[in-house]
Amino acid sequence: MEVKARLIGGFILLLLGSWVLHSFLELLAWAVVLAITTWPVYQRLLACNEVHGKATWGALLLTLLIGAVILVPLGYGLIRLLDELQSLGQILNKAQHVGLPPPVWLETIPVIGQWAKNAWMSALGNPVVANESLHWLGTGNAITYTKDFASQLLHRFFGFLLTLLVLFFVYQHGTGLSQYVLSTNRKLFGETGVRYAIHATAAVRATVNGLVLVGLGEGLLLGVGYAFAGLSHPAMLGALTGVFAMIPFAAKLIFGACALVLVAEGHMAAGSSLFVFGVVIILLADNYVRPRLIGGAVKLPFIWTLLGIFGGLENFGLLGLFLGPTLMAVLMSIWRDWVADMRKSDAIARDQDTEDALAHEEIIEIEPSPIASPLEFDDGQ
Repeated sequence: MEVKARLIGGFILLLLGSWVLHSFLELLAWAVVLAITTWPVYQRLLACNEVHGKATWGALLLTLLIGAVILVPLGYGLIRLLDELQSLGQILNKAQHVGLPPPVWLETIPVIGQWAKNAWMSALGNPVVANESLHWLGTGNAITYTKDFASQLLHRFFGFLLTLLVLFFVYQHGTGLSQYVLSTNRKLFGETGVRYAIHATAAVRATVNGLVLVGLGEGLLLGVGYAFAGLSHPAMLGALTGVFAMIPFAAKLIFGACALVLVAEGHMAAGSSLFVFGVVIILLADNYVRPRLIGGAVKLPFIWTLLGIFGGLENFGLLGLFLGPTLMAVLMSIWRDWVADMRKSDAIARDQDTEDALAHEEIIEIEPSPIASPLEFDDGQ
């Protein structure tokens, strides 16, 4: 009775704790994913002479480094975005006074060029229609959108700071936490549970390596392609391509749009070359490099990796990019164990049947022949 009451009480407390922390579960999961991915780097950092044995300083240093790697590019992109928005505001203000003529390349677009030019002239070609088209700017919607954007940006920023704080404590107490998790799995599921936990860790690390590293590589190479093609802001376009490239086949949206802009501006050779270069990079990365990094490390077929990425993205958001393949890897491991157990059971059953058959044959062979009756040896007298 006492054990049952303790289980019920523990379950109720678990539900209450989950309810209290439900708004932060995603941030905690991000911290765990980052910690698992960068744990080898943290171990190498602790092995250095400068921070040898100083877990707190090592955790603080690596946490700040991760924060800088993520925040610096985002900050640069945000500054550039604000500059572009300021330039856009000046252009729209000019359009309200004198109109905005269509760009030269708009008419050169195949098939829809003339229609696009007429639509532009109808919407922004003179001050009257430009004021009507841009009337929403004076209704307060733009201010509302700006406030919502600033609120979301501030919310995400503080969420990221909380993730970094949790990451620091995971680094600091990671060894004890990992031992506790493994011992709990061993107690609940035996050695199989420990193996599944280790397999899940390897799947998270392989997924991050496959998605992030390959995505950054694609962004870097395509950024060089943007620069050679003559596009403005190639670094920003490369960074945006790298972010989209974390999702398989999504980078085509960026370099495809850039190639279309070049073609529309009359740079047919540059646009075609950029498109072909991007397709080659994407095909090699998504069909050869990424499957080897993700599936090769956890023995997960590429189709299940791809389905795990898309399914996780749909159900868990950006975090699902890493959780989806991890769940698929664990499920695949469980399925392989089940198949192996079935084959082992069948082999044991066949061996047992063979042993029984051999034993039966031996019994038949050693069974004594019937003893002849004395009458059978009677000489007939």
